Amino acid sequence: MKITESAKIQEKIYEETLENGLTVFIVPRTTTEKKYVIWGTRFGSVDNHFIMPGSGEEVYIPDGVAHFLEHKMFEQPDGTNSLDTLMALGVDANAYTTNDHTAYLFECTDHFEEALAELMNYVQHPYFTDKNVEKEKGIIGQEIRMYDDDPAWTLYLNTMDCLYEKNPIKIDIAGTIESIAQINPDVLYKCYNTFYHPSNMILVVSGNVEPEEVLKTVKGHLLNKPKQEEIKRIYPEAERKVKCHQKVHSAEVSTPIFMIGILDTEVEQKDQVKKHMGIEIALDLLIGRSSKLYQMLYNEGNLSTQPDGDYEFSKQYAHVLLASQSKDPRRVYQAFCEQVKKMQETGISEEDFVRSKKKLYGKYVMEYNDIDSIARMLLADTVKGIQSFDYIERYEEITKEYVEELLKTYFIERNMVLSIVENQNVIAENED
Repeated sequence: MKITESAKIQEKIYEETLENGLTVFIVPRTTTEKKYVIWGTRFGSVDNHFIMPGSGEEVYIPDGVAHFLEHKMFEQPDGTNSLDTLMALGVDANAYTTNDHTAYLFECTDHFEEALAELMNYVQHPYFTDKNVEKEKGIIGQEIRMYDDDPAWTLYLNTMDCLYEKNPIKIDIAGTIESIAQINPDVLYKCYNTFYHPSNMILVVSGNVEPEEVLKTVKGHLLNKPKQEEIKRIYPEAERKVKCHQKVHSAEVSTPIFMIGILDTEVEQKDQVKKHMGIEIALDLLIGRSSKLYQMLYNEGNLSTQPDGDYEFSKQYAHVLLASQSKDPRRVYQAFCEQVKKMQETGISEEDFVRSKKKLYGKYVMEYNDIDSIARMLLADTVKGIQSFDYIERYEEITKEYVEELLKTYFIERNMVLSIVENQNVIAENED
């Protein structure tokens, strides 16, 4: 087994790629009794057009298939549900779908081997029929309608719609009522056989475990499958400009909520770990709790909490998102743009840079406090093609000059969008 170690945080990651292509990560922790397992596949909502390995068939699938498949994986031919089986063991189990991967997970202190066996059994044995697929359409349809009424989710989707013309990230992960109506067992089996092959999957185990024992158990429950060739995914060309600069939606909210998006127009993404760190520092300097801009907007009554900011990226998309609530989102956006220009002209003070950089390092170290955070982080980073330890090991590479260069080349107003969700009467007043 390959061992990767970070001396700075005294953490080890054991890694092995099996003959069938499955990548296994194990992070042992003797300071806890808990164990956490997450098994993910590189299949998310953006993967709607691909070439099937082996047959060479070009496939288009309806929106929402990855999420639909996640829902259906628990049901067994004997009528049982693996989620119920795991819960009966006293195990906390769940699953989720993102833009670029789907994951199945559990956390426990006891019954670890039984739970791992059940997880590996249901993920490797799909069961789809016309009847159970039709039933699921009603359940997921209710979920879609629920999210249609969620202001925060609407805010996010509207931001994506402003940023991108064609990129599938703008599609709701669950799809639409119309798109899931097109899903049938044949579609689900075709996607399962393509994307749920071990060669396309990553298994992460963290907590109070012995690496060699875990690996032995995993191998014992794996079906015998030959390694699969790489899946050819087909995506629209990278977008060099935003679709539109503003979108406003009406909903029942006590205070308007807003999201500022910034499109990363770099067509061939390079060194996204370094860029991610630099952008996080830039956001903190621009509108973090200690920034002059935040203090000014707070004193005006236009911001009551620090906006949540992040650089969201994968191999198919990259953008900054900055979200909060304000009685006057347009004022916040204008002030943010002005502060960007000012900082581009005057640069960053050494004192502010050092403070923000230390704050960022503390955040990265904290992510290794919980075994569930470690496991999720390892899965998400591996899907992106990056090494999680790089955020710790390459931290010193971030200089004041690098962040200043990012501010000039990335934080450009023509690549910025503003999404707002506010009450109808507020929209009417702005139109008068």
